[in-house]
This record gives sequence, C-alpha cells and structure tokens, in this order.
Amino acid sequence: MSMSVGDAGGEDEVMVEMNTTPLIDVMLVLLTLLVLTLPPQTHAVKLDMPAPNQTPPTVIPESVELGVDFDGTITWNGSPVDRGTMDSYFANAATKNPQPEIHLNPNRLAKYDKVAEVLADAQRLGVTHIGFTGVDQYN
Repeated sequence: MSMSVGDAGGEDEVMVEMNTTPLIDVMLVLLTLLVLTLPPQTHAVKLDMPAPNQTPPTVIPESVELGVDFDGTITWNGSPVDRGTMDSYFANAATKNPQPEIHLNPNRLAKYDKVAEVLADAQRLGVTHIGFTGVDQYN
C-alpha cells in the first residue's frame, strides 16, 4: 500500500469550481433595486398643537434691575439694599400676578457665591421670572 503524493497524472483533470462573480453582480443589482424601491422613511413626529393666542397680553409685567457689584453690594433698581430688604422685595414680587421680570446683572468681577446667594434667595421665596442681562461684558 503505497501512496503517491504530487502531480502524478493530475494535469489532465478538469477544474470543477463555480465562478461566483456573476452571482455577486446579480446580488448587488438586486440589493440596489431593493433600496431604491423602499419608501422613504420620515422621522417627523406628527402632533396636534393648539392654536396660537392671537391677542397680546393685556398686562405687561414690570421689570426690576438687580445688580451684584464686585464688592458684594446688591442693588435693586439702582439703589443699594441689604439681603433682608432684598428678601422682602422678592417675597413681594412672588405674590404679584404677573410676577415682575427680574433682570440680574452681576459685575464681571463679582464673586460667584454672592450671585449664587441672590439666585438661591429668589428661588426660595418663589420668584420664577429671573434672567441674566449684561452678558456682553464677558466677551
């Protein structure tokens, strides 16, 4: 029992391998047609929104200029106030309907903790309409 290794007599055999290139081409064409015939997917969420109010508000809320200086001085409409007076002004503003708009304008050199104390007092006393002004000084 001997075994022969090598090409002895292998030159006359026919190769029986299938050419897969046309099959791949056909699959790519079918895949392209499938992608082109799919309906486009919309990612929009359809909502029934209420109609906008066409009448302007009848009462325009007052605005208050609240400042925090670099040395911690708090001003209410340009007048220096202490924290107790400011708290009474906040409590008074929270009871009004509509609440006045508080425009907080801290000096660029003011300490963060002083500005945070003013904001915390406003939140604690129920003031909801407060925003920052004078942001152009930080550019």
